[in-house]
Amino acid sequence: MEQGGALNPSLFTLHRIAYSIKEDRNDMATWNSRGLRGSTLEDMINKTNEKYRENGLALIQKIPTPITPIKMEPETRHITLAYFEQKSTVDYIGAVQGIPVCFDAKECNTDTFPLANIHEHQVEFMRCFEKQDGVAFILISYTHRNEYYYLTFKKLTEFWDRAAEGGRKSFRYEELEPAFFLPEVPGILVPYLNALQLDLNCRA
Repeated sequence: MEQGGALNPSLFTLHRIAYSIKEDRNDMATWNSRGLRGSTLEDMINKTNEKYRENGLALIQKIPTPITPIKMEPETRHITLAYFEQKSTVDYIGAVQGIPVCFDAKECNTDTFPLANIHEHQVEFMRCFEKQDGVAFILISYTHRNEYYYLTFKKLTEFWDRAAEGGRKSFRYEELEPAFFLPEVPGILVPYLNALQLDLNCRA
């Protein structure tokens, strides 16, 4: 995987296979299952990850967040209210052709993405992951535009540091790098491997 401690961008070639993303849990103290958004996105993520696995392209697993049930429907035994036992790190972790990857997934319904939707402990986890020669990133679903974006950890760090230095606490759609918007591929929801390949090429 490594050459002199650096990721080898030639380990896999560009594949036009993809999937979709879900909204982050946002470390809510509690949640109500009737009001949760993003369940369909999560289903699409899981189905696409299965497709990646079946094609031998990647092995990506969703990281479950331990919860403690508070309320449960007696008839169906479905949990309707619970609280998270610990802070989440990222939504997904795994490997793509020998390259360790981790990513979080967010939804945004405006052209302004609040950095408050990304938490400090998540950024720190991704930073440590990158130090171990992994690739960390965030997938953003711009729901009002029906577009998906691959936010590299490098770009995230730029926005994060700007906010820490007293700048904007958000970033605008226009500030994003056009090359990392995901293309439409027939039969494929969100081809993030394409963007991952570009990310690797930029590190070479």
